[in-house]
Amino acid sequence: MKELRFRLILIIGALALTIYLLFPTYQDYRNNKEVAKNLETVEKKIKTSNPTITKIELKDIIQSKKDSILTNNQDFRDAREKRIKLGLDLQGGMYIVMEVNTAKLLEKIAKDTDEQFNQILSDSEKESKISDENVVSIFSRRMREKNVRLSRYFGSIREDDTQIEARLLEQEADAVTRAIEIIRNRVDQYGVSEPNIQKQGSRRIVVELPGIAREEEAKRLLQGRALLEFKLVKEADQVIPIMNRIDEILAGKQETDTTTQQGDLTEEQFAKQHPFFAVARLIDQTGSIADAFVQEEDRDLISQYLQRPDVKNILPDNLEFVYDAKPEVGEDGKKFFRMYAVNKTAELTGGVIVDAQSNIDPSTSAPVVNMQMNSEGAREWARITGSNIGKRCAVILDGMAYTAPTIQNKIPSGNSQISGMPNLDEAKLLEIVLKAGALPAPIDIIEERTIGPSLGQDSISQGFNSITLGYLIVAIFMIFYYRKAGSFADFALVFTILLLLGILAAFRATLTLPGIAGIVLTMGMAVDANVIIFERIREELSTGKTVKAAVEAGFKHSYSAIFDSNITTFFTGIILYQFGSGPIQGFALTLMIGIATSLFSQLILVRLIFDFMLAKGYKVNLG
Repeated sequence: MKELRFRLILIIGALALTIYLLFPTYQDYRNNKEVAKNLETVEKKIKTSNPTITKIELKDIIQSKKDSILTNNQDFRDAREKRIKLGLDLQGGMYIVMEVNTAKLLEKIAKDTDEQFNQILSDSEKESKISDENVVSIFSRRMREKNVRLSRYFGSIREDDTQIEARLLEQEADAVTRAIEIIRNRVDQYGVSEPNIQKQGSRRIVVELPGIAREEEAKRLLQGRALLEFKLVKEADQVIPIMNRIDEILAGKQETDTTTQQGDLTEEQFAKQHPFFAVARLIDQTGSIADAFVQEEDRDLISQYLQRPDVKNILPDNLEFVYDAKPEVGEDGKKFFRMYAVNKTAELTGGVIVDAQSNIDPSTSAPVVNMQMNSEGAREWARITGSNIGKRCAVILDGMAYTAPTIQNKIPSGNSQISGMPNLDEAKLLEIVLKAGALPAPIDIIEERTIGPSLGQDSISQGFNSITLGYLIVAIFMIFYYRKAGSFADFALVFTILLLLGILAAFRATLTLPGIAGIVLTMGMAVDANVIIFERIREELSTGKTVKAAVEAGFKHSYSAIFDSNITTFFTGIILYQFGSGPIQGFALTLMIGIATSLFSQLILVRLIFDFMLAKGYKVNLG
């Protein structure tokens, strides 16, 4: 028995380690059941206290409470971190493919752009959508075709096109890398467990968010550029004459018509004589401020007006119109957005923000986000507020004004506040986005898939059923055909699957539906090794050898065939893992781990059982 001791210790050690590694998965399963049971009680109480609550609202509340319990309890969190992770196809969630808009990045860093630049950039962007070439390379090629040097818009005149193109390519790659880091930071702070974020190609990012229930909120989290700017609101005496001139141009007038009083005009006549003010209604008719209300559906019309070449000619370079992020709803239910005229150049940007905190303002009971700037930002903010007392400063995020308070006095502390969010959840989302930082370029969602939790549960059930059914068929066949030796193989098969799951848990790998397919295939391959060994032993027994000698020779002569088939399959798995992606990699990884564990089980465990039985004098029947 001494010769069995090492193998016995090895197997017991492997089994103990597997149980240790799989225990958090079992614990997490128990925790989830316990939380689900408690939430059933909470759900009943909510329904009783608020009978009119909709299913969607109730689902959001329950999901929020579940996330809160699983995140805040340290034991629950530890178990979740160490459990076998389930892929998106098994637990539901969102799959999003995003593309960094590098054309916008070029537009942002270019200098003195003109119609020619915009046209070439637009054509390059269109071509990039139907080719594998990146936008920078296409743009450079098109510039060369038109005999225009890149230094016309980028870098300095002393640099040649090759140097500028290389730097633009570097900036493009850097923008994608930074975007991935920022998205990962945002997702981590949002509290999504087991996200998968990876780069695809040169400018695409694949994001998998398991268990996400609030799809729109998740998309805003990922796409929000978080470009925070502080811009001074233009004084009314500067803006109203410009608005009057725009109105005159749109109406086809050469100068202001003062012969007709506005009060005498019908609505139709007023719209004809004052097309701009008909859609941009000044809030204060006395002219103390130049803010105007624009109806939601008229914002596109205002944009068209402002894009007209004759209107652009009279607009100062450092002026732009922005809208409030939150509309005001009229008595008739129509939404109106406040339009501000602000400096195009920002006084300060969000790069100086070092901390943000969402909260409820005790004086107004409205959600706000308080921000803290770094020392450099605080100094600059003190200078800006000190020299513009009495003026308004708009806090603009991603092109939308959240608030435009009047500067009452100098602010030396570097603190600032954003208000205007509809609820605390929105404020929390903004806090996360601000803390994670601004995206270097806009990100477009080009593919989006949502997998419901029920569909994921169906996949788990069907996967579990396929494994159970596959095991039963194989087990019955082996016992029927090889009798007692077949039961050894069945026991080894269970051990193989346990080892495989233990290794998946140890490496914190993610189990997906293709991974379950890999487990089922592993069961078939593991039995295949046993069939080879048992048939060899049968052949040796037929030559008249003793059972012990036949088992010895059977195992010895089976090694070459077993290793040959398994190594070949293992190399196939390596190729699939190296060149595949997503589900293919999951299948390949499970298959490779399965091959290693099945070889351990068949060659170590089954051999140990045979040797133990023979040493004890038990009869071994191979059918």
